[in-house]
Amino acid sequence: MTPDRVLHLGSDPGCNTRPGRVITGMSAVLLPFAVDGSVAWDDLAAGVDRTAAAGLVPAVNMDTGYGPTLDAATRSRVLAATTEALAGREPVPGWAFVAGAHVDGDGPFDADGYRRAAAEVEAAGGVAILFPSAGLAAVPEPEVAAAHAAVAGAVERLLGFELGRQFHPHGRIWSVDTYRAVLDVPGVVGAKHSSLHRAPEWERLALRDAHRPDFLVLTGNDLAIDMVRWGSDYLLGLSTMAPDAFARRDALWAAGDPAVHELDDALQALGAFTFREPVPAYRHDAAIVWRRRGWAPTSEVAPGSPRRPDGEEAVLATLLDRLDDVMADVGQAGGS
Repeated sequence: MTPDRVLHLGSDPGCNTRPGRVITGMSAVLLPFAVDGSVAWDDLAAGVDRTAAAGLVPAVNMDTGYGPTLDAATRSRVLAATTEALAGREPVPGWAFVAGAHVDGDGPFDADGYRRAAAEVEAAGGVAILFPSAGLAAVPEPEVAAAHAAVAGAVERLLGFELGRQFHPHGRIWSVDTYRAVLDVPGVVGAKHSSLHRAPEWERLALRDAHRPDFLVLTGNDLAIDMVRWGSDYLLGLSTMAPDAFARRDALWAAGDPAVHELDDALQALGAFTFREPVPAYRHDAAIVWRRRGWAPTSEVAPGSPRRPDGEEAVLATLLDRLDDVMADVGQAGGS
């Protein structure tokens, strides 16, 4: 299937938007760095709390948080910091936080390793999302659902993850048949879809609606954040730059307030700029935004992570000013 193929959800997808739907929003949290290059742990905790305070589900040890490149001890410390940051805070119903479950190395699929990683997330109070690895990428398509079932048996709930290779060298977008098979794995309650294309996501929504309506289709399309209008929920990296604005956007959509369109446009302008090629450099944009907002002491990125060119901050400043203006205009429209 080509990414831009027109798909039919019974009719034109544009006719299948769902005004008034309550959106479940999940936001990957940036891992910030201090001046000496160490993790800025207090600022990470503040970012987790800020995300939850906005009404979104924090997601840690994701691509935005450099999860695949962290060592196991650091990922464990991120989990502990997240649990501590959320202590006493009322979570989004059913979702305290989400965290990547990782298996390192280039070996074959390691079900035991994934089970241990997912169980660690669950023990910390979160829901694990099965992050790509060399081993998982090597699993033949007809066996992908069984691989997920092998991990899901160790925890109460698990999320799958389709990730394009523009994000991760071991990412994979499943075939439609594979996605349909994953829908039949009881412990897998949703999956993030990060192809950065609308058409395959529309197809997944149609499959979900026909076969398992309670399954979460989590858009990871930072270039089309309005996929929520067709029934997707979301787990995005873009929202780490503006969790309050995303939460407001969601409230406006649920309320049927036309102000949602201006806010969506301002957020999408930020996404189109920050998620341009090379896509992983969006983390540098996020770090610049965090520093500008006073949320982090530096705009440094993890070693080896791509950076944006000089002059990036001036463009970001313009986009953030536009977003701030729209947020001021919408005020409390559509609820809190």
